[in-house]
This record gives sequence, C-alpha cells and structure tokens, in this order.
Amino acid sequence: MTKLRARHVVWDWNGTLLDDNHAVLAAVNSVCAQYGRAAVTLEEWRAVFSRPIVGCYEKVLAQPLTDADWDVIDRLYHSAYRLELDTCGLAAGVPDLLHEWRDAGRTQSLLSMWFHDELVPLIGKLSLTDLFARVDGLRGYNMGGSKAAHLVEHLEAQELDPADVVLIGDVVDDAEAAAQAGAQCVLVTTGMMSRSRLETAGVPVTDSIPEALALIDA
Repeated sequence: MTKLRARHVVWDWNGTLLDDNHAVLAAVNSVCAQYGRAAVTLEEWRAVFSRPIVGCYEKVLAQPLTDADWDVIDRLYHSAYRLELDTCGLAAGVPDLLHEWRDAGRTQSLLSMWFHDELVPLIGKLSLTDLFARVDGLRGYNMGGSKAAHLVEHLEAQELDPADVVLIGDVVDDAEAAAQAGAQCVLVTTGMMSRSRLETAGVPVTDSIPEALALIDA
C-alpha cells in the first residue's frame, strides 16, 4: 500500500482502540429480545451495520421504527453495553504504539461517538489521557448519525490542517467523515464492518492498529 504522510492521528474509540465487539453484540441482542427477535450473530450485525444506526435496527427487526421506538432502543442498548464495558480491553498494540507515536514528536487525539462525560473518565481509568492532545466524545443527542461535523469541529479546535491528519477508524462512516473534512483515513477490520465492506470506502484497510500506523510516515 502507498504510505500516507501525516503528523497527527485522530483515533476512533469503539472497535478501534477499544476491543468491544462482544459488548456491542450483547447490547444489540438486548434490543432484539425486547422486540421478540432471535439473537443475531456478530457476522449478522456486521453485515447490516451502517450509519444512521436506526436503519440497522429496522433491517434486523424487520419493521419501521418511530422516534419513540428509537428512544427505547437507545436506552436499552446503552444500559446493556455499560454492563459489559468493564470486560472490554484495548486493541492489540495499544497503548504501546500510541506512546511510540507521541514520543517520536507527533500528535494524536481521540474522537468518539460514545458519550463525552463517560469517555473522559474511562480513558483516565485506562491511563490513556496523557496520550491525547484532545478528547471529544458525543455531547447531546445524535440518533446514531454521521461523525463528519464532529470531525470538522475536532480539527478546528486544534487548529490542525486536515491534509496533515489521518483518521483511524473501523467503519465506512469514518472514511466518509475524513473525506468531508479533507483528512486522510485508514480503516481497521477489528470493529463493526467486514473487510469487503470497508474496502468500498476507497481508503487503505488493515487488520490491526500496528498495520495501520505502519502505513503512516511523518
């Protein structure tokens, strides 16, 4: 693969730095149980996963969903996910490779669609806070929508040139957000989308954090 040139990495959290697929699946299946739908496998969920996320549930539950339905689903999902959160570890190569990136004089930040007021203490608990120049999670209500506007704000807050930035994430929406912001992107196959679906984004796809960072030259 062609090397990318960048001095700043924006990291995604869920499915990228955090190995939480089992927690996601448990949470999804709590929603399925509520709606009388048989449990899905990780492969089945990965096959339908996209943003906005409400569309995934409409496919899995085989019915249209109202805003009231989404409120129920959102609450059920996050309650079940939180129960599993303590069982989630960090992805292979984390945090060692992030320390190496920082110690080489480069910068990095964290942009997540997980709730900001829960994300900040979590990365503190995992001793990651000092690695990031900025941490932004979801503030307010998003309906499982796109990351694009959040990425633009995240880069502007740090006065970064998007052309000098690589976003590393695990879903096609990360690549779309990077493109809209003018940044580069590398996707990893460790999260909620299969390699075949990630490859439709037209950006480099790797199987791990070490492989993703190996594609970047400062």
